[in-house]
Parts: sequence; C-alpha cells; structure tokens
Amino acid sequence: MPGPVFLEGDGIELRTVEEEDLEFLQATINDPAVREYLGSRPPINGRQEREWYEERCSNDDHTNLLVCRDGEPMGSVGLHPKDQTEASAEIGIFLAERYWGEGYGTEASRLVTDYAFRERRHHRVMARVFEGNAGSARIWEKLGFRHEGRFREAEFLDGEYVDVDYYAILEDEWFDGER
Repeated sequence: MPGPVFLEGDGIELRTVEEEDLEFLQATINDPAVREYLGSRPPINGRQEREWYEERCSNDDHTNLLVCRDGEPMGSVGLHPKDQTEASAEIGIFLAERYWGEGYGTEASRLVTDYAFRERRHHRVMARVFEGNAGSARIWEKLGFRHEGRFREAEFLDGEYVDVDYYAILEDEWFDGER
C-alpha cells in the first residue's frame, strides 16, 4: 500500500513512496513504452531501484511522490533542484502506459508545480520533453509553461539521436494564471 497522501487533487493523490512501491516502480520504469520517453536507460534491477529509494527518497532536496488514484499506484512524479541556490527545479513524471491520456499526468504536474512555488519557494520550474512525446508536451502547454527551446539531437534513444524540448514557468506567471 502506498504511503500517506501528501498532495491531493480532484482525481488523484500524490503519496509518499514507500518500500512496498519499489516493485511497481521498477516494473513501470522498465516497461519499453514508458522507458522510451525517459531518456536512455539501462535495465533497472531490484537493487538499483532500492538504491534510488534510499538515496533520493531520503534526500530533503528532492521530492519523489507516487501518483495514485484511490490508493492504486499509477506512476511517479519528482521535483529536483537544478542549481545550488534552489531557485530552479525540474519536474520529472512517468505513468504506466494504461493511464496515459486520462489527464492524470497533467493533474500530478499541476500539484507538484504548485507545491514547488508555494512550499519549496522555487522561482522557476522546468521540464524536458523528448522528441515524439506529444502527450508530455501537451501537459506543460496546458499548465502555462513556455517552450524555451530545443536541443537538437541531444539524447540517444532507441537507436537514434532525438531532440529535447525545454519548457518552463516562473513563479509570477504561475500565480497570475492561478491554476
């Protein structure tokens, strides 16, 4: 069973990641459909997933939450500082394929972005989108993130170099739009 609710939205809740969730997270991140949009990743075994849990989920600088609906895990969302001042942070999200296209990613990203500004006092939140991941790009556009640029052929995925698009929103832009 996932941990306690940390943030709650209309259709989902973001819960703490617990040791019991590692099997779900490992299976999901190794799924070829999911992995395709996460960057070049080697297979993740149980020991590696546990190390991630012990290092990242215990680190106060990083926020890692389980995306759930009625206590059922669907994916993961994280918020990670991008510089020493913690002025900027990056959101990373993945959902199991069966939950794509239902708005869960948008809701989870909205909750974490709001948390980044209201509680973590970040000034800028950004996200990367790998070429071909139109669903992810739509999330950031719906939430008011601006497309800041494209790094051409910046990642090697599935046997080829792909472009990476960068999206970001500033604190005042977020609150002006009050999502």
